Amino acid sequence: MKYAGPAAILFDMDGTLLDSEKLWDEALHALAAHHGGTLSEQARLAITGRGADESMAIFYADLGMTEPDRAADELFIGRRMMELFATDLAWQPGARELVTQVSSAGLPTALVTSTHRRLVEVAMASTLGHDTFDVVVCGDEVSSPKPHPEPYLTAAHRLRAPIHRCVAIEDSPTGIASASASGAVVVAVPGEVPLADLDGAHVVGSLVEVDLAYLSRLVSAGTAPR
Repeated sequence: MKYAGPAAILFDMDGTLLDSEKLWDEALHALAAHHGGTLSEQARLAITGRGADESMAIFYADLGMTEPDRAADELFIGRRMMELFATDLAWQPGARELVTQVSSAGLPTALVTSTHRRLVEVAMASTLGHDTFDVVVCGDEVSSPKPHPEPYLTAAHRLRAPIHRCVAIEDSPTGIASASASGAVVVAVPGEVPLADLDGAHVVGSLVEVDLAYLSRLVSAGTAPR
């Protein structure tokens, strides 16, 4: 019988595999305080899952900053996040077990994140492992970051896997939009941001509920939500 399971599993990082959104919260609120302001909850939620350009635009608009020194601000955030990623990162419930199961089964895997390579390297050194994923696509390595489909299409291309048989696992509306637009089967794990327009994603409570058998059923059944 012809194999009908996933061709590859594509994992988002922040909020999906790693409990890192609270670390981004800390760095962004520290930067806002550095400028004498306070980042609103609405703006913080809007930033979740987005690339650097959109994130900083939202940040500056929220604080009413019209002539920011973006280079200095990115250096401020980068230094703080490097420290936090080196010491305070933790796996989300069920995430490490799922990644191990998928890898042990010999399925190709990719990490597809809006976070820049320099910081991803710290996350791999401290928590994820450098050899855990076959491919790593970072936010500063694509022309159009999430919610554009390019990050997921790039990962599938590098893995030589047909995108419609790849499963993408995401936690934010921005990431879900990216994965859905790429044509992948999407599993949504609700995180910090409420999930409204799911674009046919399969919603689970946490990755504790997800195993390879479940992912295989999704691909075998096509893209219709359960």
